[in-house]
Amino acid sequence: MKTITLFRPVGQKELELIRESGYTRFPPRLDWQPIFYPVMNEAYAAQIASEWNTKDEFSGYAGYVLAFDMPASITDQYPVQNVGGELHNELWVPAGELEAFNAAIIGEIRLVRSYFGENHKEV
Repeated sequence: MKTITLFRPVGQKELELIRESGYTRFPPRLDWQPIFYPVMNEAYAAQIASEWNTKDEFSGYAGYVLAFDMPASITDQYPVQNVGGELHNELWVPAGELEAFNAAIIGEIRLVRSYFGENHKEV
């Protein structure tokens, strides 16, 4: 089975919810979030986590880069979306499909990088 490693930039609260799942699933999207967007490379995830999440109160002024593996047969169902520069490639998974997407994750979701803004407070 061919697998693809995807990345997900998250803030403090989302990381806590993922930790509560035993690092096995991403939490449901909020009402105002119609898609779940894993990104295709670590550099893009690191850019979001370090430049955006660390300045965002909703993210707890913390950004984390997570990595996880998926069967290519699942990721191939979602066309790659380019949302800016050469590195800015994402998959757009409709919020209603997130549970099935989570069920296809191979192994655990891994924490690979952490960034903290000047307003971050340890929890």
